[in-house]
Amino acid sequence: MADIVLIGLNHKTAPVELRECIAFNPEQTAEALDGLHQPPQISEVMVISTCNRVEVLMVADDSGICVPLVKRFLADYNRVSLGEFEPSLYVLQNDEAVRHVFRVSASLDSLMVGEPQILGQIKEAYRRATRKKTAGVILNRLLHRSFSVAKRVRSETGIGDHAVSISYAAIALGRKIFGTLEGKKGLLLGAGEMAELAVEHLIRHRVGQVLVANRTFERGMALAERFGGRALRFEEIGDCLKEADIIISSTGASDYVVTRDMVKAVMRSRRNRPLFFIDIAVPRDIDPAINRLTNAYVYDIDDLKGIIEENIEDRQREAVAGERIVDEAVIRFRQWRESLDVVPTIVALRKKMEGIVTEEIERTVGGLNHLSDNDRAAFERMIPSLVNKMLHDPTLFLKGDGCHGDRAVYLDMTRKLFRLDE
Repeated sequence: MADIVLIGLNHKTAPVELRECIAFNPEQTAEALDGLHQPPQISEVMVISTCNRVEVLMVADDSGICVPLVKRFLADYNRVSLGEFEPSLYVLQNDEAVRHVFRVSASLDSLMVGEPQILGQIKEAYRRATRKKTAGVILNRLLHRSFSVAKRVRSETGIGDHAVSISYAAIALGRKIFGTLEGKKGLLLGAGEMAELAVEHLIRHRVGQVLVANRTFERGMALAERFGGRALRFEEIGDCLKEADIIISSTGASDYVVTRDMVKAVMRSRRNRPLFFIDIAVPRDIDPAINRLTNAYVYDIDDLKGIIEENIEDRQREAVAGERIVDEAVIRFRQWRESLDVVPTIVALRKKMEGIVTEEIERTVGGLNHLSDNDRAAFERMIPSLVNKMLHDPTLFLKGDGCHGDRAVYLDMTRKLFRLDE
């Protein structure tokens, strides 16, 4: 049986500076899937790349060969020395890999336990793999099972109560800096899901005006109009820094969107009013050197940990029940995988039984000339019913109801007893 293997790093094992070095944008993910799927030992693969984690999930015939291949691919594709990030990598196999996928989807492994965004990100990663046809039977089952596990955890526990997203934490940090956001002017760089959540929180805290700058002006305009704000072109960001108080950035840019020189150029005209940046993008959008300027403050995604930890105790208490749901799902998934090995034997056994029954009925019915067509059809309909009843108990036994110890022993004996390999 092939192994399920997961290799990656996350916010627990690597700082943002390292994570952004091997992060993949959507276009790069498609290329990575093609590259990772080439080795014959990797039959299925998907890539999960978010601001908090970069992970490769695969079905591998030989993990001893595949793990080094994936490590080398991550290094070569991102032009990073393997030595820089290898100590931060974790490698999980089979039950532990499955448990990890379930925990991540259910937001039990998130920086913000209970945040809802990760499930959408996992679903999008899975969609990319299905579009590239790199997900097969095992990953299809695993990911769909992870979605149902996440739904159970959220509905059966209080992990989502008072959920605090990264965007919410960013706004909470802004309130601590300014005391209140009422009347302040907010500038959003990017118009994606994170930006949309940030706008909702800004409006809730009565921010004065919301400006939205996005590379696709139409998308930025749609978000701004939805919340009564104003859209800007990306080229206008420099001038807008003169009037904004709080800037939240979450673009997919590969380079800094706001540099130290851009901020330095506007500080005199701001008359020492503080300028507050929250960078929740990976790779980072805001030049950290801006922090060295007077009255300019830059916080990246790792700086949000302090805000997040304030609510962690309640979530962890609810997470205990979530972990139980995950453990149950891991066991059931293992049982399903093990049943895959049984299927070929059961199919072969059923085929042989159907052949024997069909041959005997045809021999008997063939000598009964007085039977009508309806009578002969009734005998034919009896074949699957008879086979089902004969194989009911053996099938249950082979699927696990009666097997103890190594299932392969029972399967081998069954194939020998019924000469299924002849």
